[in-house]
Amino acid sequence: MTAMKTTTENAEKPNTSKAGSRPVEELDSVVIRFVGDSGDGMQLTGTEFSKAVAKAGHGFTTHPDYPSEIRAPTGTLYGVSGYQIQYSSGRVFTSGDSPDVLVVMNPAALKTNLPDVKHGGILIVNNSAFTPGNLEKAKYQSNPLEDGSLQGYRLYSIDISTLTANALADSGLGKKEVGMCKNYFSLGLMMCLYSRPVDKEITDIEKKFVKKPKVAAANITALRAGYAYAEATEMFAVSYQMRESTPIPGKYRSITGNTASALGFVAASEISGVPLFIGSYPITPATEILQELSNLKHYNVTSFQAEDEIAGICSTIGASYGGALALTTTSGPGLALKTEAMGLAAILEIPMVIVDVQRAGPCTGIPTKTEQSDLLQAVYGRNGECPIPVIAANSPSDCFDAALEAFRIAVKYMTPVILLTEGGIGQAAEPWLIPDVANLPKMDVKYRTDPKGFQPYARDENLARAWVRPGTPGMEHRLGGLEKDALTGNISSEPLNHQIMCETRAAKVAGIAKDFPPLKVEGPAQGDVLVIGWGSTYGSIAQAWQKANAAGKSVAFVHLRHLNPLPADLGDIIGRYKKVLVPETNLGQLSRLLRERYLTDVIQLNKVQGKPLKVTEIYDRILELC
Repeated sequence: MTAMKTTTENAEKPNTSKAGSRPVEELDSVVIRFVGDSGDGMQLTGTEFSKAVAKAGHGFTTHPDYPSEIRAPTGTLYGVSGYQIQYSSGRVFTSGDSPDVLVVMNPAALKTNLPDVKHGGILIVNNSAFTPGNLEKAKYQSNPLEDGSLQGYRLYSIDISTLTANALADSGLGKKEVGMCKNYFSLGLMMCLYSRPVDKEITDIEKKFVKKPKVAAANITALRAGYAYAEATEMFAVSYQMRESTPIPGKYRSITGNTASALGFVAASEISGVPLFIGSYPITPATEILQELSNLKHYNVTSFQAEDEIAGICSTIGASYGGALALTTTSGPGLALKTEAMGLAAILEIPMVIVDVQRAGPCTGIPTKTEQSDLLQAVYGRNGECPIPVIAANSPSDCFDAALEAFRIAVKYMTPVILLTEGGIGQAAEPWLIPDVANLPKMDVKYRTDPKGFQPYARDENLARAWVRPGTPGMEHRLGGLEKDALTGNISSEPLNHQIMCETRAAKVAGIAKDFPPLKVEGPAQGDVLVIGWGSTYGSIAQAWQKANAAGKSVAFVHLRHLNPLPADLGDIIGRYKKVLVPETNLGQLSRLLRERYLTDVIQLNKVQGKPLKVTEIYDRILELC
């Protein structure tokens, strides 16, 4: 997503002049979810609405939710696609716990999403899809729009399909193409309800469909028709307007985690002056990083779509050996396939980054759903004594900084590094304050060119060996997967040498912790409860901590970027609190690492449903512990 917003004085003002006599209610935040079949365009609708609020200068966070089944039958429960956005006048930490508004395109979407909606929330329903056949597919015994089961909600039952078809009667499009425009009719309804002008959205449609002018015109007509219908019929008793936002001045763009990762890798290449290489095999939900980088070849980026995961990482090893900043991307199943080659990269001691955009497992699992599934695999999942640094991003925009940090560690310590992101942040979007290039961290890459006294495994103060590009005169040396002599790099099966090399590689990785800044503890320096998180749980934990702090509870929280090695000051911090709570979307992987390292009986809060942890789930557990 590439919607732009600039300084706050240029932020677009809401247009409430067309609200007529309806009262306008000001909001601090709202959560909206669009749901329907995969072909109903809900991802596009949500994306376009989020672009509209981004242009208005509001904070937001999104959560796309894709069906796992490829081409699931239309109207089925497992074929529902959704897109949730929370936007606010202030900072937004998550896409929201429960929708205030649910836009529903068919019965299956209502059935699977209604339990999440706040009591008294708004339901905007396309009633033309509630046919006997679709109701049966959704396992409804009766029509919920008519049987009174929705009395606890504000229901707006609209024949969106027919209204769209009527608006496009003279468009010249076929019935199927007309049907595909109903998402823009729905978008028009929401733009009216939330006092958003449509002019810039029309411009975006014209750009998006510049090669299909008839389709562009039809979508614009449907958008206007939806807006006009909501306005003319006064279907909503009130219209809503978000209070004005006051973000930090600067230039922003909305960005997904995968795009931010890609840009972070390009920034590392530009800062260091070293060409970038990516060798990857497409896999959900990591594919977009490969796609993004393949479109950035003008920044000295070489992309290679490999035939499988093993080829992807082996090509990356070759590129790193050749002197490039090299990375490979994958998800959990692909990380498993890359295991042997990761061991090769570790024993060669060459710099590279392995990105794991985690998803629900095991095996294929639920490939489009998010989960913090691979922490133990990242830390331990290789044969032999094979430590590899592991870091994690905590939000879509944070993926940029995490990508830079991954390459900084890799180059400084001559080691592969695993960067963990997640589907829930890789494909989600939020505003990103575009950084000043001058303020980005420096990354000095030094290749050894002096052959005098050269030994392949001679080490510097960081226990890192020299990076030598092939063909450098007088610097010929041998590399491979067999154990090396601790100095010459020649093959060695000598027992004491093997112990020295294993201990040295472990010491090198452990020593990376000296580079970490002190952990930032939010809340009291000691107290009743410390919440420790990693990865995408950041937003939910931060918001839950704010609520608990406002309620006067003695609770603090710390979020970890570096997971192997763990920060040197973490043990001291843990010792200052009576109880330690670790929320994770797995069955307790960080909890296990903390128990192992600090002999602390941490308290787990685990969720493995393919969904993010809610703020309320963490907050309620904090209250119990306090």
